[in-house]
Formats: sequence, structure tokens, C-alpha cells
Amino acid sequence: MYPGPERDRAAADLRSRYDADASIRDLINLTGRSYGFVHRLLTEAGTTLRPRGGDQRSKR
Repeated sequence: MYPGPERDRAAADLRSRYDADASIRDLINLTGRSYGFVHRLLTEAGTTLRPRGGDQRSKR
């Protein structure tokens, strides 16, 4: 679905949204793509992925 430069643009867009606190699930809903595809594009874009389960910091 995303060949060459289009894939790079999609990866960069997903990374910027993820870095702005969108979850992978949010990105799945936005793109209609699978978890594996979104995860792969984020990884290809050099994204540092957050731990699973969301924000685990205490609310003090």
C-alpha cells in the first residue's frame, strides 16, 4: 500500500503522531492498518516505543 517515498512519509507521519502521545491503537484506528504494520513503520522510522500498558506513573 505504501511504496517507496510514500511509505517514508507515512512512517514519518505515524512517528510524529506517536511522539505526540497517540497510541499504536490510535494509529491503527486512524489508518485502518494492522498492529504489526503500524508497529513496523514506527520501528522503521526509528521511533523509541513506549512500554506496553500505557502510562504507569503514579498520579501524585
